[in-house]
Amino acid sequence: MTGKRWMLATLAMLFAASVAGTPVMAQTAIKVIVNNKPITTYDIKQRAGLLRLTTGRGGSGATRQAMEELVNDTLKMQEATRAGMNVSKAEVDEAYATLAGRVKLTPSRLTQVLRQSGINPETLRSRLESEIAWTQILRARFQQEVRIAESDVIAALQKKEDEDTNKSMEYRVQGIVVVVPAKSSAGTKAQRRREADKYRAQFTSCNEAETLARQYREVVVLPIKTRLETEIPGELKKELDKIAVGKVTAPQTTSNGYEMFALCDKREIASNVAARMEVEDELRDKEGQQLSRRYLRELRRRAIIDYR
Repeated sequence: MTGKRWMLATLAMLFAASVAGTPVMAQTAIKVIVNNKPITTYDIKQRAGLLRLTTGRGGSGATRQAMEELVNDTLKMQEATRAGMNVSKAEVDEAYATLAGRVKLTPSRLTQVLRQSGINPETLRSRLESEIAWTQILRARFQQEVRIAESDVIAALQKKEDEDTNKSMEYRVQGIVVVVPAKSSAGTKAQRRREADKYRAQFTSCNEAETLARQYREVVVLPIKTRLETEIPGELKKELDKIAVGKVTAPQTTSNGYEMFALCDKREIASNVAARMEVEDELRDKEGQQLSRRYLRELRRRAIIDYR
């Protein structure tokens, strides 16, 4: 199971927890040694408990899967160390908090749910750490190796039956910057923000953008650019979709000052660019998963794994 699918499974099953109690460090023994790193029966029991909570799978099958997952995670962390990569506590904390937030829990409440299910929260945190490390490794090693054949893209596009496959939105946008010097006082920044809001309120047309800017001090109007929806960052696209043609997005703080975008025009055009990018992402993800499995098999083949 890939890290993304495992995360989704975790989100889907967390509320199914109903086993009371807290993890007990009972008698434990070394079950596997991976390149001199021991994996104990306690580790395996804890991971099996997490599997039971996230997938509903129990019994000997869960125990075997837990053991192999721990072997793989150990190899991933050892490879990260070898490559000089380090997953910070902050990164793990962020992933843990994100996971909690998606099921409407605080991190502390998630910890409580895990403990009530007999699972040490460090079991989940270790799982997250290995997934973060593995993602970093794969990105560093394979970002230049994942190549999608044009024939595969065309074949995948031909299979799509979506009526909107050949449609895409085209935007004509104009950037406007209300300049704020880097070391400006809070008062100056507040004044410039008011001017940005006033400019936005007075704006009626991209044709009049520069004329309006002359009424203000240090307002830069950038050239109009035409962009397909796939070329516009997601958050900006959301903002553009909220406003009508001839209006301006809300000011955003940047290193140059307050930046806004005027929507000069938008139209639907015949294009398969959006569908193509979606297909390419799907194929790239599939290829990345294959490379991940191959890399892990390579690590297992080189490793000294002693099952006891």
